[in-house]
Amino acid sequence: MDEVTGLVAVGTGWVAILMPVFITWVILYYSAKMDKDKYSAMVEISKNLEDPSDIEDLLENFKEKKKPTDYRRNGVILFFVGIGLSLFGGVSDIDILIGVGVLVATIGVGSFVAGYIYPNAGSEIDKAVEKFEER
Repeated sequence: MDEVTGLVAVGTGWVAILMPVFITWVILYYSAKMDKDKYSAMVEISKNLEDPSDIEDLLENFKEKKKPTDYRRNGVILFFVGIGLSLFGGVSDIDILIGVGVLVATIGVGSFVAGYIYPNAGSEIDKAVEKFEER
C-alpha cells in the first residue's frame, strides 16, 4: 500500500506541474487550427471570385472588429465583485477576503471613474471636444 501512496503522491505532483503546460498547448493548437481553417476558406472563396471589389469585401468581412473597452461597465462589475468578496470574507470569518474585496472594489471604482474621464465612443469624444471648444 505504501508504494501506491508514493506513486499517487508523485503522480499528483507531475499532473499539477504539467497541467498548465497542457492547457496552454491545447489553447494555442486550436487557435492556430481555427486561423488556418479561416484563411484556407478565404483562399478558396477568393479563387472563385473574379471581381476585385468582391475580394475586398470578403477581406473586410473576415477582419475581426474590436469593440472599444467600456471602462464604466467593467468598473461596475469589478466593484460588485469586490463587494461580494468582502461580504463573503465577513460571513466566513476569512479576514484576508475582506481586504482583497475592498481592494477589488476600489479598482472597480477607479475604472468606473476612468470611463467618464476617458470616453471611448465617437459621439462621447465629439461632445467632449465641443464642450472644450465652447470655453
